[in-house]
Amino acid sequence: MNNKNSSMIATIVAAVLCGCPGLFGLCFGLTSVFASFVPGAEIDVFGSTDPQSATTMGLVTLCLSVIFLAVPVVVWFVTRRKDAVGISDNEPMPPLS
Repeated sequence: MNNKNSSMIATIVAAVLCGCPGLFGLCFGLTSVFASFVPGAEIDVFGSTDPQSATTMGLVTLCLSVIFLAVPVVVWFVTRRKDAVGISDNEPMPPLS
């Protein structure tokens, strides 16, 4: 398998394993944060009915989701950069003036 196919497979696997849970966590975190600001909302965060606990859980989930969403981007950047470096090494250097 050549390097281009392996980099594409790595990016797809990272997107499926990290990107999809990251998007789910992003939606869940936003829902938790917004629910904590709704007056009269029935909040149950691990047995606590305090809106502050829903806000904290939502913000922590949002932070983790951003990290999960960054993983496929970093994998894509690293694999594509390795391809670009390999191509530019084969080019001859211009003459010095």
